[in-house]
Amino acid sequence: MDTIYSEERNHDESGVCSAQFLTEVSGLSDDELGELIDNEVIVPVEDNSPVRSFPLYCLAIASRARKLRDDFELDTHGMVLALTLLYRIDVLELELNAVRARAD
Repeated sequence: MDTIYSEERNHDESGVCSAQFLTEVSGLSDDELGELIDNEVIVPVEDNSPVRSFPLYCLAIASRARKLRDDFELDTHGMVLALTLLYRIDVLELELNAVRARAD
């Protein structure tokens, strides 16, 4: 994995956090986080900083991945698949709720 860490920048007022912060708080390993990044389940903020930073909502995704890993003994590929499907379910539920709201 090609991630650069910064102790000074765990999280800040701009709503971003470091990869190190994600692994420390979520309980994922560096390799597991790398797989989530490689599969675009967690996407870094696009900036010109030499340190990768992530939106704080990625912490919820990383924590969910760790819970899936632990509860269902999933490997990284299983975590990616489960998170992708859960995300798709969330999107479909939002769309369904919007359709229901328009129908009322």
